[in-house]
Amino acid sequence: MARGVRLCGDAVRYVVKVAYDGTDFVGWQVQPNGPSVQQALADAAASAFGESAVFTASGRTDSGVHAAGQVCHVDLKVCVPPDRLADALNARLPPSVSVLASAAAPEGFDANRSAKKKTYVYRMYLSPRRNPLKDRYSLHIAGGIDISALRRAAEPFVGEHDFKAYCAARSQVKTTVRTVYSVDVEAEGEDVGIYVCGGGFLYNMVRTMAGTMLGLAAGRLSRADVVRSLEEGDRSLVGKTLPARGLTLLNVDYGRDLFS
Repeated sequence: MARGVRLCGDAVRYVVKVAYDGTDFVGWQVQPNGPSVQQALADAAASAFGESAVFTASGRTDSGVHAAGQVCHVDLKVCVPPDRLADALNARLPPSVSVLASAAAPEGFDANRSAKKKTYVYRMYLSPRRNPLKDRYSLHIAGGIDISALRRAAEPFVGEHDFKAYCAARSQVKTTVRTVYSVDVEAEGEDVGIYVCGGGFLYNMVRTMAGTMLGLAAGRLSRADVVRSLEEGDRSLVGKTLPARGLTLLNVDYGRDLFS
């Protein structure tokens, strides 16, 4: 057990903010076919505190997807200064995962159910030649993109829609209706980011939205195609699902600062 901690009478709920490079993980959730971020955190807690712990995230990220501000809660039977939990875990985590902040969870807090908004960014870079220093976290596009057209391509997605056409066929959810609050395109030099803020997302949803926006901007799809895809759920009317490496979970909004 890590120094400076002691057992509590009851389990204490903590909240942590985690950043990770998802390249070598099978995703957030524990799976039998490879290493997961959730398991890396559980292993760190077991090493630090000698107890089995389950980290519950705001939502699961897919294989290869990164996070700059994933939020999780964990119940531990040890009393540790909440702001020092991050240090205890980081000392035992692999280099690809880091706990950026830790705190005592508010009463009734659940990292998944209490989340109000999530923001993802899909990053690309426009260059005639590939840049290995960018490839790990963004998609290389050899040709140009009409940025104005890409911004216009975002418009149909804002609002409450049925995103059935934008999720993987194997998704098991009660409803495919989701609310997207904003879709913004930022460009600086050769770097382009598609920022999507919503109440929640389906498996592959943001990556397929980004691919569809590229198709619209390039003229391979029409606005009418996208509108119909949202109305009819027809997968043939949407663009490609872009590679996971370009997608990062930026932050999760709970309507309050959890780490102040």
